[in-house]
Amino acid sequence: MIITDIRGVRDPFVLLENGIYYLYGTEVGMNWSDTVWACYINDSGDLAGPWKKTESLVYEKPEHGEKQFWAPEVHKYKDSYYMIASYYSSETGHRGSSILKADSPVGPFVEISEGHVTPHDRDCIDATFYLDENSQPWLVFVHEWTSTDDGIGRMNAAKLSDDLTHLVSEPMELFRADDPSWTNERITDGCFMYVTEDKELLMIWSNMLSGGKYCVGVAKSDNGKIDGNWSQCEELLFTAEKGDGLDGGHGMIFKDANGNMYLSLHSPNLPNGETKERTVFIPLNEKDGTLCCVLQ
Repeated sequence: MIITDIRGVRDPFVLLENGIYYLYGTEVGMNWSDTVWACYINDSGDLAGPWKKTESLVYEKPEHGEKQFWAPEVHKYKDSYYMIASYYSSETGHRGSSILKADSPVGPFVEISEGHVTPHDRDCIDATFYLDENSQPWLVFVHEWTSTDDGIGRMNAAKLSDDLTHLVSEPMELFRADDPSWTNERITDGCFMYVTEDKELLMIWSNMLSGGKYCVGVAKSDNGKIDGNWSQCEELLFTAEKGDGLDGGHGMIFKDANGNMYLSLHSPNLPNGETKERTVFIPLNEKDGTLCCVLQ
């Protein structure tokens, strides 16, 4: 496990571009509403650090962005950089996911969707980008428990337009927060897509174990496609037991400059005055069609 020198940042997402690591995340102020999308840069070649925060914000504030600027991801697509991130809109009264575009990994990212790209009548957060085998872009996102009919979170997906400005299909439900046997909680959180060497389509995502500990699970599509039937792996990818007693989640997967694969997440999930969220990287490998943490 690599413990970085980044503290007080949640939802860490890593982009490697031209030998430089860029890390985007939710920088927390006094509370979880007092947040900004932050970017850190590391050109040392050492994943532990030093990581240096950009001197200015990497985005132009969306017109209706009021608070709760959460979970930024940056993906390279058609020679441009796209930030997919969540915020609370003063126009809709909901949290939603939006898409911003820039010519550089450090922005400035400017919103290209008309406000939230997700449905405006519900809370939809933690969106991620997926490009399928036919080069069709998808948005996979959380339909938050705060706006479902039964208080149980869902995981949704919808097709995106080629220019990523809007959805071109109705959202479909992939699974529910209470589907796994290992939880009785209502949270769907932090989705990220991964295709195995054998073309299995996996999703890592976060929920809580009984007792409130944050963790990362793995879901699998039965046909290798978004619209397949999704099942939940019994073996969790990350738990507090695997993190020296500290829980963590909202993970993503990246490869370093040498092709080594890592899980990026923040730990612990509920920091106190002595222990702030820290960005950690955990080596990963594939085994029997799924993912496994390589812990010493």
